[in-house]
Amino acid sequence: MIKFLASFLIIGSFLFSQGYSLEKNIDKDSFRLFAGNSNPDLAGEVANILGVDINEAEVGKFHDGEVKIKINDNVKGKDIYILQSICTTKDASVNDNLMELYLLIRACKRSSAKRVIAVIPYLGYARQDRKYSEICPISASDIAMLLETAGADHIISLDMHSAQIQGFYHSAIVDNLMTNFLVVPYFVRKDISKIVVVASHSEAISRSLKFIDGLNRYNIDSRLVVCTTLPQKKSTSEMFLIGDVKGSDVLIVNDMCDTAKSVVATAKELKLRGANKIYAYSTHGIFSHDAIDKIKNSDIDEMIITDTIPLKQDIPDNITQISIAPLIAAAIKRTQKGEPLSNLFKY
Repeated sequence: MIKFLASFLIIGSFLFSQGYSLEKNIDKDSFRLFAGNSNPDLAGEVANILGVDINEAEVGKFHDGEVKIKINDNVKGKDIYILQSICTTKDASVNDNLMELYLLIRACKRSSAKRVIAVIPYLGYARQDRKYSEICPISASDIAMLLETAGADHIISLDMHSAQIQGFYHSAIVDNLMTNFLVVPYFVRKDISKIVVVASHSEAISRSLKFIDGLNRYNIDSRLVVCTTLPQKKSTSEMFLIGDVKGSDVLIVNDMCDTAKSVVATAKELKLRGANKIYAYSTHGIFSHDAIDKIKNSDIDEMIITDTIPLKQDIPDNITQISIAPLIAAAIKRTQKGEPLSNLFKY
């Protein structure tokens, strides 16, 4: 908890120093902020930064497990922000949280809301963004259809699994907030002068290059190395490293950590190749099964995640969680004032 608060203060102070502060002249009566059950703590932090209360809504279940929604506030003619991740939590499945979001949107649309903006810190189903076999859905596209059918006018999410997902939405505006602008300052505060950024697979290269650009802007010497696996005979795979990490601190970059199998294997390979301190960053800490224990007992010195997904258990000393509440609050403020979000993506 102490590590989380310290990180929150570091990131928050950076955001406000960069001009992301929330002016007091925002019309607080022009919008309403609601939240499902996926991220109550994050929603509370966002509301606190905005200087508003989370508007009252009953989000629960009937005895048979059906989702029950009741809005206890006037939403007619208002811009409605609904904060909800499509993820698994301690008490709910990914599909429970998806249904909560869907029905919250429908309740607001049926009550004549002016606009409905779905703030989805973690957009579940995003990994299913293409056909992996002859007969299967493209689930990321189908979720986009579901949210648009519900009546979402605008989607705000963070570090989507792939940029192409934005193209699955045909009528809703989609903003994909990039968190590297939060994490780079975290490393600046560590007084690191040189670091190698590692893309753990080919699709992580573009994300890693954004980190390198930010680190170099703060005079932290950084370069790219790719560590990936290639299939071999007898259904095995072998890890290959393109570049050199000997004697260097390294940062493994990815958008999510699910089972932790890949990041732990990558860290092990980097240590065998002579890496010094090993950092890892994943925006979305899914942490399925024994992922946290794997990280605890791995070669990773520190893994940084955000709070787009609430933690389901205590984390060890080598995992640090930072808050993205200041970024979401700034995005809501700029959206409500009709200002571009591009200013949030400047070092």
